Amino acid sequence: MNNLFVFCELDEGKPADVSLELLTKGRSLANTLGCKLEAVVLGHSIEGIENELFPYGADVVHVADDPVFEHYRTLPFTAVVVGLFRQEKPQVALMGATTAGRDLGPRVSSALHSGLTADCTALEIGDHYVKKTDTTYKNLLYQIRPAFGGNIIATIINPDHRPQMATVREGVMKREIVNKNYRGELKKITVSDYIRPEDLAVEIIERHMEARKVDIKAAQIVVSGGYGMGSKENFNLLYELASVLGGEVAASRAAVDAGFAGHERQVGQTGVTVRPKLYIACGISGQIQHTAGMDQSGKIIAINNDPMAPINSIADYVINGDVAEILPKMIKYYKANAR
Repeated sequence: MNNLFVFCELDEGKPADVSLELLTKGRSLANTLGCKLEAVVLGHSIEGIENELFPYGADVVHVADDPVFEHYRTLPFTAVVVGLFRQEKPQVALMGATTAGRDLGPRVSSALHSGLTADCTALEIGDHYVKKTDTTYKNLLYQIRPAFGGNIIATIINPDHRPQMATVREGVMKREIVNKNYRGELKKITVSDYIRPEDLAVEIIERHMEARKVDIKAAQIVVSGGYGMGSKENFNLLYELASVLGGEVAASRAAVDAGFAGHERQVGQTGVTVRPKLYIACGISGQIQHTAGMDQSGKIIAINNDPMAPINSIADYVINGDVAEILPKMIKYYKANAR
């Protein structure tokens, strides 16, 4: 009762990265709150899945293993999660801001009248004082996310309703094993206790999944271009540099909107969050909409003709100049050093 719950998605039968990131953060939050960390997993043929979650600090793992959950479907997943939350009464519930999480989260929060903050980039525990009523709320979940187009960072709280719910974008939290030998408690969910016949009205007749062609999240070196690259043709310089370095090419939203690169390469609030060892930002101004997706990179090199560009303030190294002149030189010397 009143513990912290994480809904864990599955990706090809394995826990999704964002779910493991949430368990890592959830463990820290649960320690602060002095409560248990519990995970919820719905899937099919997932015997032993709890052993992949316990090392991340899960005290309890609730598992529903049934053919109904082989693939995500709105109604049966919502029915089980809502029913389980009504029974267990968590004080905090976290989900990934994925396609499934963005569908499931609002439905669960609506059914429980709890409210939901979407696309959080940080979560903390703290107190809140209301002067009007002279009331202090203790140990609230600070749900932190960019707002107004990324121009401000908003901290949202939910003092009166439970659970306090939030979805969190993939990549913004670190994923760390707490104890590889840790073992918690397994609780099996009786599916028939929650699902009604009408929850199964929609069936999956055919399902087609296309493999991801670009995976900039896994790249250790990212060469990223912004609107300052000037054209789609100039992006070829980024591809050449990335090829020499063994990295991937990314882009800012402005560059994607201009047609310089595909959306799958977009880094930022409305794109992907990356944490490479090296991030080379070329012709990117560095507004918060973009930096929110890459400011945790190991080393940042900014190449920009504007010495006052915001990205320079977070860069480890700044090169002022025209990217069209600087990139060919970098490619030339990197190739020479690689021999």
